[in-house]
Amino acid sequence: METYLCGVKKQKFYVVWQGRQTGIFQRWDEAEMHVKDFPGARFKSFESLTEATEAYREGPPKFARKAGTLAAVPGKLPLMGKPIQESLSVDAACAGNPGVLEYRGVETANKRVVFSMGPFLEGTINLGEFLAIVHALALLKRHDNAMPVYSDSRTAISWVRKKEVKTNLPRTPRTAELFGLVDRALTWLRQNPYPNKILKWETEYWGENPADYGRK
Repeated sequence: METYLCGVKKQKFYVVWQGRQTGIFQRWDEAEMHVKDFPGARFKSFESLTEATEAYREGPPKFARKAGTLAAVPGKLPLMGKPIQESLSVDAACAGNPGVLEYRGVETANKRVVFSMGPFLEGTINLGEFLAIVHALALLKRHDNAMPVYSDSRTAISWVRKKEVKTNLPRTPRTAELFGLVDRALTWLRQNPYPNKILKWETEYWGENPADYGRK
């Protein structure tokens, strides 16, 4: 991954936006250990520290055409396998962020809608994804069903696992109904164990989440 110019090694800098550890690395072997076999890793090499620093600060969206992914590097594509068909997939849609919010859950295999909530006057994608996961877990527990739940939001999955929500959305009359559900969801998580696995939907490899609203 390093190049040579006139017999002299040319220094490169490696930006890792998504990996086991993020940052700027001066050696490929250091960067590789953080992206190899990491689902959805985002990384790219740059010719100068200035360019690498700017890219890391701006994030991969601005450099989307240039940003490397494991799929683009021969031999680096992890064995993702296929999603489990007997599962529920959840997603949220927001007209703005914050904005009018709704969320739903579908059967992964056939996209049949199992539940749908909203619209709420004001919310965020992550809050919608969080509520959708908990809604799915509660529904499956009620039916004594241990199938997994897929979400494409790492943030929402983390909130569910930690049983805490970190959001900058203020509690106002417009968000009262939504936060009422959030509080109920947190109480449910703290009081109810569940056997279901919460899995990350790997959009990069599998395409859009089956519960996606198709409004991008």
